[in-house]
Amino acid sequence: MAHLHKKMKNGKPYYYVREIARVDGKPKVIKQVYLGPPERLIALIKGDKDKCSRISVQEFGALWLAHQIEARIDLISIINSVAPKKAREIGPSTGEYFIYAVFNHMIDACSKQSLSDWYKGTAVQYIRPVDIDSLTSERYWKKWDRVSCEAIEEIASKFFKKVSEVESPKSDCFLFDTTNYYTYMAGQTPSELAKRGKNKEGKFWLRQIGVALLVARDTQLPFFYREYEGNRHDSKEFQEIIEPIVSAMRQPSGGAERELTIVFDKGMNSEDNIAIIDTVPRVHFITC
Repeated sequence: MAHLHKKMKNGKPYYYVREIARVDGKPKVIKQVYLGPPERLIALIKGDKDKCSRISVQEFGALWLAHQIEARIDLISIINSVAPKKAREIGPSTGEYFIYAVFNHMIDACSKQSLSDWYKGTAVQYIRPVDIDSLTSERYWKKWDRVSCEAIEEIASKFFKKVSEVESPKSDCFLFDTTNYYTYMAGQTPSELAKRGKNKEGKFWLRQIGVALLVARDTQLPFFYREYEGNRHDSKEFQEIIEPIVSAMRQPSGGAERELTIVFDKGMNSEDNIAIIDTVPRVHFITC
């Protein structure tokens, strides 16, 4: 809440606008703007433009919208249910660290090292108050190290289930596709996923990661994803994940009794893949 705050310096009053919010359950000054002595304050009230020397411009709209989306999904609670706080642990939870990184990637992605500086240029304290100085890359990666591969899969499962509850698809058609993302990871850095392979940008010398995604046709919301090695062919990956894809399609669509259709491009085409889909009851496909 914003309020006018007076400080006495050498027997003279000086005024500030202070905003206080609860961070980790405790009241904290999240913003303080210097206004000056009473004479300057009066000039500002009267609209003396010469007395106004600075304007604060902050990112608000996109951040507010991202927060509204998270409020419906409650991703923080999902993450914290899998990776809870340790005893006597203070500061943002694992879920909160992740969501602040997600917000940044949704709006203007930067490195974890630059995350706190980026948030200082936003109106986050009006939207979701946080101790910005605690959003350091060191603390973020310490939280990340506590989340195992099994925990990520559990988080993803709970996330997709919540998505289907919030906005269940009415269509019986799902769209499936794969892509890859190249990285600048050093060649000597060990990784099971980052491999050199063909990519659309033609940067074959860079290590990349493949990602498969299934979305509902009507809502375009995701219901399944899988990351895989960057040098793995799309059709080979598709063959291995057809079963969990069908399971993901059936979960929000009323079980195994409903007729379902999956649409995919020629990159997934192979006689083996088509044969597998043909053996699944009430599941059809469209491809090119």
